[in-house]
Amino acid sequence: MSLLTDPVCGMNEMRVLQRVKPGTVLIKEEPFVYILSSKVHSQYCDNCFKKGKLLKCSNCQYVYYCGRDCQREAWSVHKPECSNIKRTLPRVLPDAARLLARLIRKLQKGGDLVKSYYSEGNFRMFKDLMSHYTDLKENSKKMEHFVSLYGVLHEFFGGVGLPNSAELMGMYGRMCVNSFNICDSELVSLGTGIYLGASIVDHSCKPNAVATFEGVTLSIRCTEELPSLDWSQIFISYIDTMNTPKVRQEDLMYTYYFLCQCPKCLDPKETDNMIAAACPNTNCDASIDPMQSTEKCLQCNEKITEDFLKKYKEITEFSDVHLKNMHDMASKLDMDVCKFCLQKQRGVLHKFNVQYVKTLDLAFQACIDFGQWNDAREFGEELIEGYKIYFGDVHPLLGLLYLKLGKILVYQEECRQALVHLKKAKDVLSITHGSTSKLFRNELIPLLQQALAETGLDN
Repeated sequence: MSLLTDPVCGMNEMRVLQRVKPGTVLIKEEPFVYILSSKVHSQYCDNCFKKGKLLKCSNCQYVYYCGRDCQREAWSVHKPECSNIKRTLPRVLPDAARLLARLIRKLQKGGDLVKSYYSEGNFRMFKDLMSHYTDLKENSKKMEHFVSLYGVLHEFFGGVGLPNSAELMGMYGRMCVNSFNICDSELVSLGTGIYLGASIVDHSCKPNAVATFEGVTLSIRCTEELPSLDWSQIFISYIDTMNTPKVRQEDLMYTYYFLCQCPKCLDPKETDNMIAAACPNTNCDASIDPMQSTEKCLQCNEKITEDFLKKYKEITEFSDVHLKNMHDMASKLDMDVCKFCLQKQRGVLHKFNVQYVKTLDLAFQACIDFGQWNDAREFGEELIEGYKIYFGDVHPLLGLLYLKLGKILVYQEECRQALVHLKKAKDVLSITHGSTSKLFRNELIPLLQQALAETGLDN
């Protein structure tokens, strides 16, 4: 059952709140069904998503657990699939097929009667989830995916116990539309799960709540003060909001079959910063709208030449190609590619242009991965304002950015400056993750205490 709780009073105390404070847990829920991504199946426990020393299932030799307790706890779910996984190896069952297989088994064992509460008297069941059956049938790509999954599952089940195609498509639709990416504390996706109660929360590109995970346990916390608990006025973001309204709407329509009507999407100026060019005058920080026939900068009167606009177009096309490729990079050369892209973008794309901010984000993470601390610090500090524009002042990614910068500065023995970022991280993460989360207790607080001790400050 989900409880509305005050973050200060603890998880077990029910409170009637006239106003809902930032950081209040609105829903805390275990998954109805879930799977660990095949990409990390040997690195994390298949049951609790804990990373560390793992034991392999002796039968299928594919699934790993952090200990006997998790293996026993997961056996009722893993038992029906274990022999089938072993039989189909070395071929790996696609994640969507494995999740759908678990969903089939769950429903066949009475899961259709499970109620998940999102408030004291309100709950959702699997049948309450939207399937968008008609929309699916009209989507050629989704139908192609479904037909492929049906074939894979037919082989996986050995032709026994598989629902008919119409019933299975309804399950598939509900799975696609209502799944959550299960992420670690740094918002890296580890798997996928269906959470019945949490499916009540709608989307907005300007959300006032956020979903985070401890293992596979989902918590939704509000990030703003709310006048009351009104589920029709509580929103999380289903997609990456660091995209233009056009891209966001395309993503939403393809996956969820609706168009967002939030203030950001309805604001005709929302796209301006996202595609802005920089003023050719390096001493001017004004943004230039490349879509308008502008002859000069309205702030400094610098001339906007055809050659500059042509260069802007070339860099935009160049950046688009490289951004699509850079997400899967994993070598030191990739860090150099990020830096090269930034060099080409600077002076042409505005500092808040979404392509520039995304490239800066990738460069920041690449430098951390390869221990380039000075560059990581430079990129991270420049990234703060871009994050605030696209995510707001209270967002998990902003809190994590402050935390990473603080960690770098502690490592570089610049603890006074580290404290600035770590205190900001504390303010944000206490709301988004909660002060009892492992990230807060095991990572942030020790860094904060170390920085305070080394500076001789009390708080």
